[in-house]
Parts: sequence; C-alpha cells; structure tokens
Amino acid sequence: MKLVLFDCDGTLVDSAALIHETMRRTFLHFGKPEPHLDDTKAIIGLTLDIAIARMQGKQHADDEAVEMMAYYKSLFSTVRTDLDYHDPLFDGINDLLHMIGPRKDLVIGAVTGKSRRGLDTILETHDFGRYFVVSRTADDCPSKPHPAMVNECCEEAGLPADQTLVIGDAIYDMQMAKAAGATAIGVAWGYASVDELRRAGADAIVHHPSEILAHIG
Repeated sequence: MKLVLFDCDGTLVDSAALIHETMRRTFLHFGKPEPHLDDTKAIIGLTLDIAIARMQGKQHADDEAVEMMAYYKSLFSTVRTDLDYHDPLFDGINDLLHMIGPRKDLVIGAVTGKSRRGLDTILETHDFGRYFVVSRTADDCPSKPHPAMVNECCEEAGLPADQTLVIGDAIYDMQMAKAAGATAIGVAWGYASVDELRRAGADAIVHHPSEILAHIG
C-alpha cells in the first residue's frame, strides 16, 4: 500500500492565469506595483499571506499581507467569472487519475496551498472527489515547506512517510516531502524549472503524468 499526495496548482491544474489576475488586481487595489507573471508563479504553493509578503520582498506575513490576503479571497470568485475560468487540467492528468484512483493498493490525497473551498471546487469540477481520500490545505496546516500537510495525511491514511510519494511542481513541494521523509517527485510541466526542483531535493523528475506510474509501481 502506498500513499500518493498531489499538489494542486501547477501539478493537476494550470491555474497561473487566474491566480495572477487576482493577485494583480489585489496589488493595484492596495497601491502596489503591478506584479509580473513570473513573480506570481514563483510563489504558487505557499499560503496566501506568506505568498503576498514574499512578492514584496518580505520573509514573513505582516498585518498588511493578511489584509491583502482577505481582499484576494473576496475577489477570487469575481475574477473566475470575469475570465470564464474552469481550472484546466494539464494534459494527461485526467487519464492518470482515472487510472490510479480506483486502485485498492493506493491511497490518493492532496497537499495544497489552496483553501479547502478552492480544492473542493477543483475536485468537484473534474469529478475527482471520489478518488481523494485524504487532503490538507492552507486552512488546515502551516504553509509549505513545513511537513505538517504530509505528516497529517500519513497519520490519517495509516501509512508511513517512507511509503508516501509527494508529487508537485514547486520547490516548496520538494522541500516539504524531504522534511517529512517522503519521496519527492517533481513535475516538469509546472511553474518551477527542472533545475530548481532538483536543487530542492527532488528524487525524480517526470515530464508527463504517465511517467508517474513507474514511480507508483
């Protein structure tokens, strides 16, 4: 039995456009310089308050970052509607999850910097909810790369970290996996480069979702 934990943004769905537009409007509302898309991509995976602080060169979330986070959350649904956004899956993800989801030798889960509501929306949109048995979000745990998301999923699933794979596109995913003692699988189609993922501790890099099968077994 193995536990397979997926990141969401940049791993399952290509959400950069939606996140960036919401972030752009948030920064402009607070009189901040408009962020570049690359700046937004670099923080995807962190919890929002820390992400917003990092985009301004701060290491920790202050009161303003928390206020900006609240505004971002209030704006998110409006931006989704404005863009007519439907959280597009990366090519091959749908086939992969419908292949491994029903397997009895696997427990599938999610570890994401999204809110619980955000994760539930994506799982419902793509009819994946029945496959994801465990999950931890920004509402439940400290921000990545803290290992709490992985640790708590392992505890809930009743499986040790050395039988757990964490699959993600961000350096924070790799760092979180290694901190928890899990195997870190970096995906090349997300928002961090392959070199960045390797430097962050990735045990392997996959270039298409079908390649994940070889690591799951």
